[in-house]
Amino acid sequence: MRNEFKELAISTARKAGALLKEGLSLEKKIGYKGVGNLVTETDIKSQELIVSEITKNLPDHGIISEENLEERTKARYLWIIDPLDGTTNYAHRYPIFSISMALAEEGEIILGVVHDPNFDELFFAEKGCGAFLNDKPIHVSKTALLNSSLLATGFPYYIRERPGKIFRYFQEFSLRSQGVRRAGSAALDLCALACGRIDGFWEEGLKPWDTAAGSLIVKEADGTLSKYDGSPFDIYAPQALATNTLIHQQMLRILKEV
Repeated sequence: MRNEFKELAISTARKAGALLKEGLSLEKKIGYKGVGNLVTETDIKSQELIVSEITKNLPDHGIISEENLEERTKARYLWIIDPLDGTTNYAHRYPIFSISMALAEEGEIILGVVHDPNFDELFFAEKGCGAFLNDKPIHVSKTALLNSSLLATGFPYYIRERPGKIFRYFQEFSLRSQGVRRAGSAALDLCALACGRIDGFWEEGLKPWDTAAGSLIVKEADGTLSKYDGSPFDIYAPQALATNTLIHQQMLRILKEV
């Protein structure tokens, strides 16, 4: 049965990716859910496609999605989806964005798929079975020192109201690492960590659909996740620290200092 879930998630993510890629160069109808928080008509079309595929094939499954759809059911299986992670990039035709799909069984994430249609990269993990990029196994990096690490982060939509601590984190990590990248898709940042392109990631203001799939992919690639205080990671908590495990305590110390 789980193989059916896996195949559906992968095929649906690819269909949504094709839709997003086709619409990238077109004029966008942009709406706002808040200051700096955009939504495009393509977000909605991608969500409609994904939800249609799930409900058609798995009508007894629940769904939580970013774009105006929160069906918190008591179903055994719950899909947590972001039909377009990186909406601001997409609205500006900046080609860094992804589709994120996760499946939870009785509250535990068991499947995670993140698809980058521009580079034709599909990241996938099934609980207990490892992490993969286009069917090839992936693992986190072996970088042991923060000073030698490349990091990634993102800024929450409320940065204009509360910039202080967010920029202090950015400053401290920039000064104590080889660099910090801000690509604009938390799901892709987590996947970059899982395959060793970066060594650590931190961000706040996150939602379940931002991290559900990517967090499983990181775990299955032998990475470590927690909250900023070192307590266990939770997709429903607004902050995440994810690392290759080797630099986790080093990053935690800086977060606690700030």
